[in-house]
Amino acid sequence: MNDSPGRAVPGPSPSDGERPGAPDGQDGGTEGAQAPAQQPPAGGPKWSAEQPPPGEWSSPGTPQAPQTPQPPHQQPQPGAGWGSYAGPRPGQGQYGPYGSPGGPGQWGKPPAAKPGVIPLRPLDLGEILDGAVATMRSHWRSVLPITLVVATVVQVISVLVQKYTLSDLPVTSPEEPSLSDVADTLGGSMLALVANGFIQLIGTIVATAMLTMIFSRAVLGHTSTIGAAWREARPQLLRLLGLTLLLGIGGVLLVGVLIAPGIALGNIGVGLLGGCVALPLLLWLGIKFSLASPALMLEKSSVSTSLRRSSRLVQGSWWRIFGITALTGIITTIVAGIIVWPLTAIGVAIGLVDAGPTALETGAVMNGWAPLILSAVGAVIAQTITMPIQSGVTVLLYVDQRIRREALDLELGRAAGLENYGSDAAAPPTGG
Repeated sequence: MNDSPGRAVPGPSPSDGERPGAPDGQDGGTEGAQAPAQQPPAGGPKWSAEQPPPGEWSSPGTPQAPQTPQPPHQQPQPGAGWGSYAGPRPGQGQYGPYGSPGGPGQWGKPPAAKPGVIPLRPLDLGEILDGAVATMRSHWRSVLPITLVVATVVQVISVLVQKYTLSDLPVTSPEEPSLSDVADTLGGSMLALVANGFIQLIGTIVATAMLTMIFSRAVLGHTSTIGAAWREARPQLLRLLGLTLLLGIGGVLLVGVLIAPGIALGNIGVGLLGGCVALPLLLWLGIKFSLASPALMLEKSSVSTSLRRSSRLVQGSWWRIFGITALTGIITTIVAGIIVWPLTAIGVAIGLVDAGPTALETGAVMNGWAPLILSAVGAVIAQTITMPIQSGVTVLLYVDQRIRREALDLELGRAAGLENYGSDAAAPPTGG
């Protein structure tokens, strides 16, 4: 022991290997702090009552930076990822601060599982269009034969109806049409239109039903054969036909009711006003019930239930669904025009060479075999390409709306074989 001034006689010092302030069972009192200019009283060391915690000693004279704890809302949560940030609905895939590729505290589009043609989260326009094209490209063995067969059957019957219904109509000079000629022309045209419309209706229903099943399996990353798609779609075909007829007849009745006052009064202005009111109303109802077809096929529901489901899914997203549907229609129309019009022009040119220039004045050139066949070939190619895109966009819009509203992504992930997918989803916040 050293009894030099400034050192405590009893007890060890920090230089002896003991931690200051640690109890040793003998002299562990901490009843006061030792002043730098005062001598410690006899009877034992008097360490300061405020000592740093064990393991956080620093060398003398080195100031420590204050530890500033992170706010609770900026601390990463365990297991955070896509779907764990709870939005307005529990388990729904919403964008969150800890699921983005940039890391915690950065908002962005979170990564999501992608077992099939789309990621399992709310989709944007590009992902919906890309999913439709990707399905047609990766599952072409199932998609293209369906649309090719349906389009070929429809166009063959359409060509035969137009050829043998319109070719025998009497053609007179445009300056002196007779009443019987006009009646025959209108009757033949109406017959051709009705026949073509019915054929188009049946073919579209069959193709839409089978393509819906293929797209629904492509979302999960599963392939589907033509036979499997037919077996899954066949029980719902009559209901899908009823749904389509109900929507068509309802639209006709709506237009008729709105223009009937003008017809009854003989007032063209009132009739035009009713027509102007009918067009936006038809458009609104068409988008409102645009998701009824996939709801009927995929949920195995009835016609009335599918209409209610579509109305609920579209509610609040009408303009978004309208924009995507309109853009898809514009794209498919342009693609179809690029394919059909050149072939039709070639057919008309061949018909003019065979029938002479006078055939163009009477309109008989359009009933020739060359224009009919070449235009039908163009229509077959166009429908084979555009029909899957239109059906795919409708199905993916239905899936997207259910993901946004009903957290369908969690169910799809588990159905795709992703173990414990979405099980770490956080509960929704309860406070403001």
